[in-house]
Amino acid sequence: MPENTTWGIHMGAHVGTDPIDNNFVAIGWVEMGDISQLPADRQVIKERLTAARPEAKPGAIPGWAGILYRFVHELKAGDHIIYPSKVDRMINIGVATEVREYIENSDDYYPNRIKVEWLGHFPRDQFSQAALYECGSALTFFKIKNYRNEFLAAINQAPTPSLDVEENDATDDETVATEASSKALEVTTDFIIKRLKTGMDAYQFEHFVAHLLECMNYSTRVTQGSGDGGVDIIAHRDELGFEPPIIKVQCKQITDKVGDPVVNQLLGTLGEGEFGLCVTLGSYTAQSKATERNKPKLRLIDGDQLVQMVLDNYAGLSPKYRALLPLKQIYVTDI
Repeated sequence: MPENTTWGIHMGAHVGTDPIDNNFVAIGWVEMGDISQLPADRQVIKERLTAARPEAKPGAIPGWAGILYRFVHELKAGDHIIYPSKVDRMINIGVATEVREYIENSDDYYPNRIKVEWLGHFPRDQFSQAALYECGSALTFFKIKNYRNEFLAAINQAPTPSLDVEENDATDDETVATEASSKALEVTTDFIIKRLKTGMDAYQFEHFVAHLLECMNYSTRVTQGSGDGGVDIIAHRDELGFEPPIIKVQCKQITDKVGDPVVNQLLGTLGEGEFGLCVTLGSYTAQSKATERNKPKLRLIDGDQLVQMVLDNYAGLSPKYRALLPLKQIYVTDI
């Protein structure tokens, strides 16, 4: 009986929650049409890629051919899929089925799909940094080998060993540099979120958010912590807080999704000239995001956005917060 393999896959943030809601993973390659018709011959795939993408650098073709070959000819029903979704920073784990689809003229530019039975969805901080680093591979579709046990343990499934076949797909230097920069930001984001989750309690997290807002030229005061109606921080531009706008801030030191009840609780506290800001280390449900779109006085900050705020204002953070979040600026090629 063939051994099961554990695969990792990346899809763009623009797909939203569609792969989870509709039980699939996909790769693009619109120019290649229905890739399920490709033969099990890498040389032929390279030739077709060269014809479909004449502008591509020769060094990129072997890597792309390897991705297509694996997705079409090596991914089998029963294999596990690890999908780190960018839209909500969740690690989604599922099992591939036998059903493949080609969606011509797909809106998301991911026409080549395989159906997946999702087994669980987990915040990134439940996994070690090494495991997150492996599933953040620079490749679009790749084997998870070193930390597959850790991922599968999250769904309480004992993994069968997969063949440790070395990946030798080449790619061009420009792609490597771009992907290295993206991976560095992802690792930094994971590090900051984990430190903010484990390095302080909920009340200290409120003080951190208040300090971050002060670095952005707001005056703030943290509420007493009980009977606050869901408001943790009051922020305003004038020092005394008499002049509108007044911003009421709710802080959620969690890495899971924040739902609409939390958001509506904050909205219920707003009076004339007041705005609501919800800050979390995790993400928001689709209903919460819909509420934000319909409420001009509401703004939702998720983990990625909070990290960007930290990076943008890092120089102004107090020494105790820079000690908690030790960061060093690095440079990568921009060519």
